Amino acid sequence: MIQYIKTVMLLLTAVAGASVYAQQNTLGSLWLKVEQNYPGIKAAQSAMAAAVLNEKSVNGNRLPQVKMQIQNSYSTYDGSAGAFYPQPGFFNVSGSAGMLTGAAFSPNTFSSAVLEWDFFSFGKLKKEKEMSHSITNTRILEKDACLLKLKKSLSERYISLIYQEAKLKWNEKNIDRLNDIRGITSGLSAAGLKPAADSLLALSSYMQALGEADRLGGSRQAALINLSELLNADTSFNKAPLTKITVPPGFLSPQTTLNIAHPMLMLLNEQSAYYELSSAFQKRSSLPSLKLLGGYAFRGSGISEGGYVSGKFRDGFSNTTNNVLAGLGITWNITDLYTKRIKAGALSKEAERSKLLTEQYQQSMQANLSATAIRIFQQYEQLKKIKTAVEQADAAYNMYLARYKSGLINLSELLQIRILLEQAENNHIEASKNYWLLLADEAELTADFNFLFNNL
Repeated sequence: MIQYIKTVMLLLTAVAGASVYAQQNTLGSLWLKVEQNYPGIKAAQSAMAAAVLNEKSVNGNRLPQVKMQIQNSYSTYDGSAGAFYPQPGFFNVSGSAGMLTGAAFSPNTFSSAVLEWDFFSFGKLKKEKEMSHSITNTRILEKDACLLKLKKSLSERYISLIYQEAKLKWNEKNIDRLNDIRGITSGLSAAGLKPAADSLLALSSYMQALGEADRLGGSRQAALINLSELLNADTSFNKAPLTKITVPPGFLSPQTTLNIAHPMLMLLNEQSAYYELSSAFQKRSSLPSLKLLGGYAFRGSGISEGGYVSGKFRDGFSNTTNNVLAGLGITWNITDLYTKRIKAGALSKEAERSKLLTEQYQQSMQANLSATAIRIFQQYEQLKKIKTAVEQADAAYNMYLARYKSGLINLSELLQIRILLEQAENNHIEASKNYWLLLADEAELTADFNFLFNNL
């Protein structure tokens, strides 16, 4: 009784382990690992976050711009008569040296705060905000397009790995058949019922199958490495389920109508919208800006009202004056009326070009989707016929094997039948692979990978 309980417990543990293993090795579970670990997705997320921050910074341009400066200098105060044209910056001199007495150098203090508010810009700031928002949408759609391409790449690499696993299993069957034939020919040759050449021919075929196993093992390892790259070097995945690739689910009518909300189409439309906004922004940039100005200035000097010059640092904060300023200002670059108009025209043509490319891409996608739907249907029909052919070839091989054991046919005939069975099984695997790849193509064109993730 105790031994029976132990046996049952071992079986339950094995079944539970196989169930967890199957869940871990589905295409949907692998995609979760890709989402968490693949650097390309994180790069797209960073680009999206950067665009959001840039949009916030552009919104800050609508706020009043406040600038402040504080400086303290130690300079001469010799003045000079005559006209002058000031350049940016301050160089402080005061009065005529002949009327002043005291130190040759005078400390000076100056501070100011200036407010400048572009409160009416003929829509320039609004268009700039819309452009930044368009960039944010573009980054979001680029991330969606990146995810779509990664799903397609993951599906193809996963199918490739399962395909290589199926080829290895197929070759193992061939090795087992040839090993059985080799054992039979050895026994019949030893009994003198068959020539020794049969044993050598069977051994040659057996060794070729062993060599093919080495090649397929290398291909399988290469497919595993390609898949692990998307998993960010996660090599814990080392076995793929084999049943689903050669036993596809029931036929599901393929989609033939293109989804206009496809990430690639939306991305192209957003790029066209950005060019249109840029063109409108250039037109608005040629118009003037109306600004509200305000300012406050504080100044101190070491030169007193009586003309005495103090060289002490603390006296640079004496003899103070305060000034305020308020007003309206208008700035207008007249040349922009020409240059901005030319730039706006160029961007408008880019928007037109982008729209035409989007239309072309949409037509191409629709044609590919319709063609893929037809190919999926025909591929499924081929799979059903090949499956029947494999069953018939397997039954025929078993019958010919029995006839060979009875001495009714020679070895070359049996090996020819075995080759036909081998070809039928290989065609079944190839057709199954092509069927799943077509489903991956359809999933990319429809931006819907739920069927693949749930059934493969």
